[in-house]
Amino acid sequence: MGQKTHPYGFRLNVIRTWSSKWYEDKNYQRWLHEDLRLRKVIKDRFSNAGIAGISIERAASKAKVIIQTSRPGIIIGRRGAGVEQLKEELQGLTSNELFIDIQEVRKAETNAQLVAENIATQLERRVAFRRAMKKAVSIAMKFGAKGIRVEASGRLGGSEIARSEKYREGRVPLHTLRADIEYGVATAKTTAGAIGIKCWIFKGEILPQRRRQQLPGAGQPQALGR
Repeated sequence: MGQKTHPYGFRLNVIRTWSSKWYEDKNYQRWLHEDLRLRKVIKDRFSNAGIAGISIERAASKAKVIIQTSRPGIIIGRRGAGVEQLKEELQGLTSNELFIDIQEVRKAETNAQLVAENIATQLERRVAFRRAMKKAVSIAMKFGAKGIRVEASGRLGGSEIARSEKYREGRVPLHTLRADIEYGVATAKTTAGAIGIKCWIFKGEILPQRRRQQLPGAGQPQALGR
């Protein structure tokens, strides 16, 4: 069953938190659809900006959209003109006062969503799928990933029958809850049809605070009370 479980949903409230942080009773449906529309507009408009993730935080009448991107300059624009234009466009989709925060992703080579989108872009440019996948795997390991697994499904290489191919290097412990695993999905729209790309990247284990303090000196009981 571990293969059918989303790596983020499986780890919610253990080492991960929600991408939408708010609670509402009466306006739940409206806010949920607003979140979906906001994410879709940002993704469609800045498809070439390397958007790794979009988080939304709400409190009373205010909403904050946090955009994680590897190319912040494309979104910000000249002297912040791009952000202001985006804010005006998104403000029309919600009645809440909107704030936009842009965060730069330092290592795009080890971000699962960006790796999957990069492979999809190469497949659309007719690069051999094996070459694109192997290159992504080797670069991710070179930049410090503990493990990576990529999978492509569809009419690979323009073949008549759709199939799946996987490449893996290092450890990717999907069943370990403390394992920090990033997951990304992208679709390559080729002349032969749509090819789905999935990527899992293992970045190490996140230990609870108490265990982390116990590790350096195992025989020190005073560390337990901290």
